[in-house]
Amino acid sequence: MLHHLPVLRRLHGRPARLLRRWLALSLLLSGVVTLFLPASARGTPGTATVASARDLPAGTMLRAGDLKLVDLPDDVRPQGALGRSDSAEGRMLVGAARAGEPLTDVRLVDAAIPGSGDPESSTVPVRLADAGVAELLRPGQRVDVVAAAEAGREASVLASMAVVAAVGEQGDREAKTSGAGSKGPLVLLSLPSAIATRVAATSLERSIAVTLR
Repeated sequence: MLHHLPVLRRLHGRPARLLRRWLALSLLLSGVVTLFLPASARGTPGTATVASARDLPAGTMLRAGDLKLVDLPDDVRPQGALGRSDSAEGRMLVGAARAGEPLTDVRLVDAAIPGSGDPESSTVPVRLADAGVAELLRPGQRVDVVAAAEAGREASVLASMAVVAAVGEQGDREAKTSGAGSKGPLVLLSLPSAIATRVAATSLERSIAVTLR
């Protein structure tokens, strides 16, 4: 009878060890699952962030129906993301955005709207030397502004990364039919104010061209 005691003691201790291992495994699995849960499911409050409510093309003038608020944890919220107190309505989207994509300050342009009153930027109307190039431009597109070579002066870059705010309708029938080299429709370019002044002054003296980004 006595020789069965060690076996009984081992059997008696095994359930306790199994229980401890099961508890440890359960805690580990709970931690892994919690790590991959959204912030709202973990009970961690997110920050209200402005996002696109649907797929939006570049050049969209944002309206209330284009936007929604989503809660994003700080560790995934992009730098410069717009919050609840930031106004995005009436501003222009520089690049296309997918539905649910957080919108940041560099994706929107205020000066795309003439007379927006932004003290740091201005909207300059120019006519490009080639009407065909103007037809390729779309609101929100970025271009470099170039003063064409003429009268013994070399071509020079007047501004980099200007934003196309709008492209006017071609109302001059002669310009429509004369082909390349004709003066095209007015193109509104959003630029920092100091550079905008130089572009506007130069456009009165020299032909203006743009290179596409």
